[in-house]
Amino acid sequence: MPAWLQSAAAPLLAAPAWMQAALLLVGSNVFMTFAWYGHLRNMHGKAWYMAALVSWSIALFEYLLQVPANRIGATALSLGQLKIMQEVITLLVFVPFAVLYMKQPLKLDYLWAGLCMLGAVYFIFRN
Repeated sequence: MPAWLQSAAAPLLAAPAWMQAALLLVGSNVFMTFAWYGHLRNMHGKAWYMAALVSWSIALFEYLLQVPANRIGATALSLGQLKIMQEVITLLVFVPFAVLYMKQPLKLDYLWAGLCMLGAVYFIFRN
């Protein structure tokens, strides 16, 4: 690894495994959300297969972050904990995307979904 990249990555590499996984999953989810939903705003007049190709291209970057995130996370979290963390991050990334990028109204439904997620976090992380 080049020295400049190693020094830039040092704080992330020193963080606990669950935090490294969470940060990588945030980045992964940004790519995932754009891959899954961005074409609905940007590619209205394009053929579906063009949207699919663009989405797959974006999804490659999602997987380049998601696979290491899950491998790192699996060293400190159970599979269930890793999955629930992923779902919470998905909601935290999706709501700003829907409101700010897709111009959807902010609804209380997002709050209720978030509260349900908190319940899931409680049950999966309790010992």
